[in-house]
Amino acid sequence: MAFLNMIRGEFVDIIEWLDDSRDTIVWRFPRHDNEIKMGAKLIVRESQVAVFVNEGQIADAFPPGTFTLQTRNMPILSTLKGWKYGFDSPFKAEVYFVSTRQFTDFKWGTQNPVMVRDPEFGPVRLRAFGSYSIRVTEPTGLLRELAGTDQQFRTEEVEGYLRQMIVGRLAGALGAAQVPVLDMAADQYAMGQRLADILSADLSLVGLEITNFSIENISFPPEVEQALDKRAQMGIVGDMGQYTRFQAANALENAGGAGDGMGLGMGIAAGQQMAAAMSQQPMQQPAPQQQPPPLPQQHQWFLGVGGERRGPFDEAGLAAAGLTPDALVWRAGMAQWAPARDVPELAALLRSTPPPLPPS
Repeated sequence: MAFLNMIRGEFVDIIEWLDDSRDTIVWRFPRHDNEIKMGAKLIVRESQVAVFVNEGQIADAFPPGTFTLQTRNMPILSTLKGWKYGFDSPFKAEVYFVSTRQFTDFKWGTQNPVMVRDPEFGPVRLRAFGSYSIRVTEPTGLLRELAGTDQQFRTEEVEGYLRQMIVGRLAGALGAAQVPVLDMAADQYAMGQRLADILSADLSLVGLEITNFSIENISFPPEVEQALDKRAQMGIVGDMGQYTRFQAANALENAGGAGDGMGLGMGIAAGQQMAAAMSQQPMQQPAPQQQPPPLPQQHQWFLGVGGERRGPFDEAGLAAAGLTPDALVWRAGMAQWAPARDVPELAALLRSTPPPLPPS
């Protein structure tokens, strides 16, 4: 009886995979040199694909369902084995089960800051982190490019590769987004979707896709965050004069020791100034000292007497030089010489000038 059980156990009757882990992507069916007989049952469950490999060459792939292994439903393997006439003999083949469900909660983050150019701050360094999910879209491609002959290919074996690819693509995605750094928080979901599309296109060569990509946080280096905090505080305070008086009052209030009396007096004065400022009563500023306006510039006059030009004179000197209504006068700006009586500017001066003496 034991001999019959040994003979019966040489051939595999049922091929299936019941996954009791949450991180196995590819699992190789343990043959232990047992052959698979024609007519064996292959059970492929939802979110699984079974791939047959013959002597290192990928053959047939089976989607979810229950299959009776015959030459007619294994066309590639039948060709490789040379079963031209449907010879139903036992055969040896490696069977890999590939999980096609989503693998979630992968974490990513920037070990070093990423340099981007911001329209407001210029070149800035950013750090970011988040999570993503992956799924196998092409089982045969995954076996060729990543899993190989690994008996149990887990998520930890591909996580480092994915993280490096994400960080390498992150700088370009942030720069291409054309979103100011301070507005990135509102645009994180859309940026995550764009990154998922870019990464899925890259991963299609290895049979994977990014089904979900989320950016949980984008942050500045500590020194930049401190500068932004100061800027925000200044924006909240508004009037720097009020803020300075407020800080001075707090400092004097907290002062102790021998200078308590002086500190108290100065604190009261500063508090009064702060109260006046907060009640929107601006402190009176000393009136600027008034200066007299500049003296008006007097014209320089020339006087024509007896065919002789005299001058220049100011108006006072013009009267003393013998100004009469018939005397010819000229100053800068006049087209030609004119009698003094025809110049309106000299009317007042002529009234105070005595007429010429009568002829002897």
